[in-house]
Amino acid sequence: MSKEFSIFTLGDALITFDPSETGPLRYVPSFTRRVGGAELNFAIGCARLGLHIKWASRLGGDEFARVIYNFARGEGVDMTNVEFVEGYPSSLNFKEIREDGTGKTFYYRYNSPILTMVPEDIKEEMLEGIDLIHLTGVFLAINPKNLEITKRVLEIAREKDITVSFDPNIRLKLWTLEQAKAAYQEIFPFVDILLTGLDEIEMIIGDTSPKALENCAKHYEIQQLVVKDGVNGAKVLYDKTWYAKEAFSIKPIDTVGAGDGFDAGYIYSVLNGFSPGRALEFANAVGALVTTVSGDNEGLPYLEEVQALIGNEKVIER
Repeated sequence: MSKEFSIFTLGDALITFDPSETGPLRYVPSFTRRVGGAELNFAIGCARLGLHIKWASRLGGDEFARVIYNFARGEGVDMTNVEFVEGYPSSLNFKEIREDGTGKTFYYRYNSPILTMVPEDIKEEMLEGIDLIHLTGVFLAINPKNLEITKRVLEIAREKDITVSFDPNIRLKLWTLEQAKAAYQEIFPFVDILLTGLDEIEMIIGDTSPKALENCAKHYEIQQLVVKDGVNGAKVLYDKTWYAKEAFSIKPIDTVGAGDGFDAGYIYSVLNGFSPGRALEFANAVGALVTTVSGDNEGLPYLEEVQALIGNEKVIER
C-alpha cells in the first residue's frame, strides 16, 4: 500500500557507541558500535514500514563511513544523494544510559563531512516524485550555513507543492536556544506538519497551554501540530480540533530514537490517509517499540510488528 509514496530527508549520520553497562559513562569499560543520526533513524523507520525514502547526506572517506553507507543501503534507504568526502572524519557519539532507560549523548562531530554540503548541491531533480519532505533541527544546529541549505529545500518544496514535516529536535549541546528559535522562525512558515516534544515547544514559545499552541499553529499556518509527550502519549491539533491518544504501556530499555520512530509512524499514517486518532495510535506504537531495544534504530519496527502491538494482527512466534 505504501510503496507508491516517496519521502525525502536531509541530514548527518554518526557512528554511535552504546555502553556495555548502565550508569555514568566514566564507569563504562566497553561499547558496541552502531549507526545513528536523527534523520537517518527516521529514514530507516520509514523504510521498515514499507515507504520509499531518499536520504541526502555527506559521509567521510574512512571505514566508519562505509559502515554507515552499507547499513543504510541494507535497510532499503535510497542512497542516490549520499556522497563520500575525503579528508573529513565520520561523526561520532557516545551514549550514557541509566537504569530507567534515560540517558545522555556526548558528541564528537567536529569537522563533520556534512559541512561540505552547500545550497547549490540541492537540485530540483532531487525532489522529483517526492510526496513529503521531512527535516529536523539537528541538521540546522550543526552549522549556521545549513539554514540556507534547508531554505533551498523548502523553496523547491513550495514550488512543487510538496508537504513538509519538521521536528525541532533541539540539541542544546550543538547550539543555543536563541539560535534555535531564530532559525525556527524562518523555517516554520514552510511547515505543514510540526512534530515536536512538549518540552521543546515550551522552550520555543514559552507556553504549552492549548491556546498558546493554537496561536502558534495559526500564526505559522501549520496544518498539523503534533505534540509528543513520552509516557503521557501524544496529541495533535488538526483543523482547529485537538485529538489525543495515550501511550502504550511498555517497559523502556533505551529511549533514544523513540521520537524519530514516532515521526516515521506519523508520516506513514498521514500518507496513508489515517484519521488523526489512528495516526497518533500508530505513531505511539512505533515510538514504544523503539524503546524496547537498545540502540538508536535497532528497535524501529516493521509494519507487521506495529499492527501486532495495536491489535490488528497476531505474530506467530513458532
